[in-house]
Amino acid sequence: MNVEEAIKTNRKIPLESRTIIHFMLIANKLIEITTHAMKAFDVSVQQFNVLRILRGQQGKPANLSTLNERMITKMSNTTRLVDKLILKGYVDRITCPSNRRKIEIRLTPLGQEMLEKMDIAMNQAEAHILKNFTTQELEELNKLLDKF
Repeated sequence: MNVEEAIKTNRKIPLESRTIIHFMLIANKLIEITTHAMKAFDVSVQQFNVLRILRGQQGKPANLSTLNERMITKMSNTTRLVDKLILKGYVDRITCPSNRRKIEIRLTPLGQEMLEKMDIAMNQAEAHILKNFTTQELEELNKLLDKF
């Protein structure tokens, strides 16, 4: 479907506006598909992102500032995301031994196990999203997006 069909217009949209509208439509579709992939696990895409960041720490805890810096979607409610993951048992919060005011977050074994299952669902969603692209097209698309 092209942009004009998506927004139900017959008029010619200027290239610059058409491009921005296209980005917005694609962003919304990506959010819809990835959100659906995580729905079965009762986690948001942002919570999934926190879990992946913690996995990347390779057993070392991360503080809220580190999580927020590495988030794909920057947000001020990282604490709330972490609190929800704690309630699910996917992460735990520990007090830093050297600085009792510093709180650190760590992936739990249950969190690791669930993250592996989430990875499968997200990989399937990504494959669905990208199914019409060749490797060469994806490389070119990434080069173009890097200009952003």
